[in-house]
Amino acid sequence: MDPILIIVLVLGLFIFLSSFFTVKQQTSIIIERFGKFLNVRSSGLQLKIPLIDRIAGRVNLKIQQLDVIIETKTKDNVFIKMKVSVQFNVIQDKVYEAFYKLEYPHDQITAYVFDVVRAEVPKLILDDVFERKDDIAIGVKRELNEAMTFYGYDIINTLVTDIDPDIQVKNAMNRINAADREKTAATFESEAQRIRIVAKAKAEAESKKLQGQGIADQRREIARGLVESVEVLNQVGINSQEASALIVITQHYDTLQAIGADTNSNLILLPNSPQAASDMLNNMVTSFSASNIIGEQMKKQPKRVKKIDNTAVDFNPSDTSNPEIQS
Repeated sequence: MDPILIIVLVLGLFIFLSSFFTVKQQTSIIIERFGKFLNVRSSGLQLKIPLIDRIAGRVNLKIQQLDVIIETKTKDNVFIKMKVSVQFNVIQDKVYEAFYKLEYPHDQITAYVFDVVRAEVPKLILDDVFERKDDIAIGVKRELNEAMTFYGYDIINTLVTDIDPDIQVKNAMNRINAADREKTAATFESEAQRIRIVAKAKAEAESKKLQGQGIADQRREIARGLVESVEVLNQVGINSQEASALIVITQHYDTLQAIGADTNSNLILLPNSPQAASDMLNNMVTSFSASNIIGEQMKKQPKRVKKIDNTAVDFNPSDTSNPEIQS
């Protein structure tokens, strides 16, 4: 076979195959004929005239994101860095404008973001920048939509993703926040302490009240017992003075017995003066004498007749022996 024919066939096959091309999903291709725009081809298998038509470029229809970092200052003269994320895509019906009218779309978008942010942020103080970042993002989106729609771009969303003040300003803000929280904590601690003190005071007052009531009841019962004891002693011919002396002697011995029951107890009596010691001794002698007199008087009491089951019984209160029963 003729080599020239083979070359011609190979070139023909190459030219034929080059007339076919594919376009990926979410992509548009610009076709030019002799350097002039011909049409826009969408996804799928496409055909062009070899050596006459050419692929001028590809336009991505997917949503893209551009992060713009801007340094500006606030109304209270605090320099901050803001990061604005712009999400955009090419309008499918305006691929021609996006390809031919705007050569560097990222630079164009960045310029508009700088213009809007540096016009809005200086009107706000630092705290308001944090609180109104959504308003700033909405302002950037509105400005970009008005400008970029003409070039075939649709602004999907704009987000202020970071606000970074100077490190000294952040440290100062942290100190302010820490001081405010410490103030709040101190207020709550003081209130808790006040509640504990009030509750403790109320509990002590209630305890003292109950203790006072108990002491009053105790003294009332002691007084009632003393009165009953004196009345009983009066019934056997012992006057009130003698009865009081007897009760004192009884309590004295009860006290000595209680002290002696505990081997670890010590009792020290320290009179204030020699006369006080003498008075105490005289009082004890008098008490013992009163006790003896009371005993003698009880023995001299006349026998009384007491009926027990219709039987007369003679008994002496001081006699501990069995009574003599008289019929």
